Amino acid sequence: MNGTSNVERADPGGFKLKFCTVCASNNNRSMESHLRLAAAHYPVISFGTGSLVRLPGPSITQPNVYQFNKTSYDSMYKELEAKDPRLYKANGILNMLGRNRDVKWGPERWQDWRVGVPRLEHTTDRGSEGVEGGVVDVVITCEERCWDAVIDDLLSRGSPLNRPVHVINVDIKDNHEEALVGGRGILDLADSLNKAAAEERELNPTGFDSGNAALRSGFDERVPEIIGEWQERWPNLPAVWTLAWF
Repeated sequence: MNGTSNVERADPGGFKLKFCTVCASNNNRSMESHLRLAAAHYPVISFGTGSLVRLPGPSITQPNVYQFNKTSYDSMYKELEAKDPRLYKANGILNMLGRNRDVKWGPERWQDWRVGVPRLEHTTDRGSEGVEGGVVDVVITCEERCWDAVIDDLLSRGSPLNRPVHVINVDIKDNHEEALVGGRGILDLADSLNKAAAEERELNPTGFDSGNAALRSGFDERVPEIIGEWQERWPNLPAVWTLAWF
């Protein structure tokens, strides 16, 4: 992996949508995108939808398995470095975990996220400023089964906040090189969505920020067109979208 994802850009200030990135294990694709968005000064959190965190092991039938919410990236790094430093350096896992531990403590599971509950224990996470309240505007998943899991989970929650959230899947193969490309694509999509949201928000900033569906409809109606234009720029990152509810 190269270090291009760490490039900070100047903070333009002004309004920013709140983002959430999601993959299976909250290690590769969602964390690359989390870091990219945070480096661009977007509020961002990230999760995995799997039942357990699975990282490649010495063979395809011997993955390294960890629990969500209980295992830090640093402890995974140290365990794998002690097990087989050559293997885990060569396959990029140590590099990935080293990046991740500089972003936040450890992998979190989407299904355990308590939406709308303040994330007080995450103040040192990269991108945490702006998502302290535990809600986001856009969820970007990195695989269709993760998109399905997020939508199923939101439906089962029953929309207690009655707050719209855009759920977009950007299909990214689960390897380090594709995660880098996907991270660039997701940042480009975030910039396009944010530009449109800022324009629509000017009509009623307080109402827009409250998450009121009627006052956000101008933005919501523009999202499919924005994704269509983005898809032309990133034809190798197939995307699907739906409007869901918190």
